[in-house]
Amino acid sequence: MGVTVRQKDKGKGKPWWVFVAHNGSRTSKLVGDKAAAQAVASEIRTKLQLGEFGFEEEKPAPTFKEYADSWIRTTVPATCKDSTVRDYEDLLRLHVLPVFDSLKLADITRGKIKDFLLDKINYGYAKSTVSHMKDTISGVLNKALDDEVIPVNPVYSLGRNVLKAKKQKKAIDPLSKEELKLLLDIVQAHFPEHYTLFLLLARTGMRIGEALALRWGDIDFTGRFISVERSLVRGKITTPKNGEDRPVDMSLQLAKRLKAHELESKKKGLALGLGDLPEYIFTNDNGNPIDKDNWRRRVFNKALKKAGLRIRIHDLRHTYATLRISKGDNIQDVSNQLGHSSTKLTLDVYSHWMPGKKKDEVDALDDQDFLHPSAPPLHPEQSNNEKRVNQNRLTH
Repeated sequence: MGVTVRQKDKGKGKPWWVFVAHNGSRTSKLVGDKAAAQAVASEIRTKLQLGEFGFEEEKPAPTFKEYADSWIRTTVPATCKDSTVRDYEDLLRLHVLPVFDSLKLADITRGKIKDFLLDKINYGYAKSTVSHMKDTISGVLNKALDDEVIPVNPVYSLGRNVLKAKKQKKAIDPLSKEELKLLLDIVQAHFPEHYTLFLLLARTGMRIGEALALRWGDIDFTGRFISVERSLVRGKITTPKNGEDRPVDMSLQLAKRLKAHELESKKKGLALGLGDLPEYIFTNDNGNPIDKDNWRRRVFNKALKKAGLRIRIHDLRHTYATLRISKGDNIQDVSNQLGHSSTKLTLDVYSHWMPGKKKDEVDALDDQDFLHPSAPPLHPEQSNNEKRVNQNRLTH
């Protein structure tokens, strides 16, 4: 009879196993830390002596890929939107599985995960992207933890500092007011049927997916606002990014342009046999919602080239935010229009575009005789007299 406690792989943080060999049969069990393994081993020795311990055929340890396949097929769709499921699928396929694919779950350690994440950061991936990779690994291992295949999820012990090795900030490259006008003029001259979409992105700060999912019923011309209730992501209608609807104000120019676009859309709807209006505001030649990637290649990039500019579609959202903040607009209103979850988020992203304090507020800190140099300086004798007067006031 033999019951032993040891680690399969030596090292701090490695799991401990109980190995049992008795009458030609062998089995092993992953327990966790050393103290727990020793307690289990003691219990097994007692049962063997009493003839109460039965051997079970040892099953091969599952691999990371086996649990990743199960996790992405069952757990993720039950809790996430379709677009998030596809994001996780891409992260697994392109980044995580090529490294952890065939590893046994018990062999995936804190150190291996940390090395993987740091490699991605050093390669140049944004901290947010690497954080999503970390969440993907953690999700798979959480399922294994729930199934009691592993005693702990090693991602938990990584903490937050692992992603601070190289501080990165997303680049924001907004247009100036003059550059934005140039771009809009170019679009109006060369891509007039798309001018309304460009203007809407520039005047509301909407995400492109939110703009492409707009329906005519979302427009209130009387109140001059647009109700943002959905988003078009990879060809599917879903909720806005933060999951909440919001009203977005229209400028006079945008409201006027959308009215003209409504008339043009009615003509398109009649020509396509759709009745009055197509369901969506921005449609292709068939009356269906515009595909973002196709629009980027066919219209957006060509307009940028003609204007001599280099930005992303999302930078029109940044342009809206920075132009408003730079002229001192209320930060809470800007945050609400953008659909941010909090004003703090807006400040974190755009704080360096906020205008400086008024000079007179800073000047108020200066000495009064510096602010009014024409006033005669205080005479030294007069100063001493005033000191004596003050001292007399204190003693009486």
